[in-house]
Amino acid sequence: MLSALLNHGHDVQSFQRPNSGSPLHCVAVAAGYEQRRNEVYSWDGLKRGTSPFLVIQHTLVGEGRLDFAGTRYSLRPGQTMLVTMPHDHRYFLERGGNWEYFWFLLSGREALRLARAVVDISGPVLSLPAPLVDRLAGHCLSLLAVTGLAPGQFSTEAYGALSVLHDAVAAESQAGTAPLPTELARILPFVEGNLGSNLSVEELVLVAGISRAHFVRRFTEATGQAPSTFVLGRRLERVERLLLATEMTVSDVAQLTGFSDGNYLAKVFRRERGMSPLEFRATRAEAV
Repeated sequence: MLSALLNHGHDVQSFQRPNSGSPLHCVAVAAGYEQRRNEVYSWDGLKRGTSPFLVIQHTLVGEGRLDFAGTRYSLRPGQTMLVTMPHDHRYFLERGGNWEYFWFLLSGREALRLARAVVDISGPVLSLPAPLVDRLAGHCLSLLAVTGLAPGQFSTEAYGALSVLHDAVAAESQAGTAPLPTELARILPFVEGNLGSNLSVEELVLVAGISRAHFVRRFTEATGQAPSTFVLGRRLERVERLLLATEMTVSDVAQLTGFSDGNYLAKVFRRERGMSPLEFRATRAEAV
């Protein structure tokens, strides 16, 4: 369904909220597939009126930014943003940037309840596997391409989009990634969005908003790893992806993954993986 949405092309549709004797409490009121390139694009979650609603926005190409409750997230391909309004957040395109995405605007008290349940567990940014991205794109395409939808169908597509996000949370749990306690819910997406920056335990403590001792104990219980070990593991996974997917130098990879320089990255990589970064790239290339 993602390929079908791409073939459909850029499009934006707004829908009148169904008016019936039996109110719908989860309904789509707009959807779109858009590209923003080198332009002013910024939405403030406290300046979009007083009526509650939510936005689901999935990045396809390029990169957006989200400032959410004092935390900065990078919105890269494969990541899905979920935010409710009104709320203290801002999502935007940096100057000179490029961002292509598809999105939903949903309203209704049940839509908001379901969205907040996801955010409480996973934070405002989720990484969806390909099958779930395909499902999410299918719901967007149905809203954009099918004319004459009945009121109940706007609700069906809204529930469908939110069910994709709930399935993503469930899949993480079944894979052995137990949901973090509420006060730690923002840590995982914060780490993913800031791997190129300093991610000291002290900075993570500030994001969690609890004491250092409490944070370290709760994080280790929830993930089975100390915070510093977890961050290093995520950095090295990104290093591996960049080594295989690009022709970047080790120094350039180090800069994007939070290592001080290429020599330090090579030292840590050899210690953790038993080979140098370039040996890893050559070995995997030969296997392919």
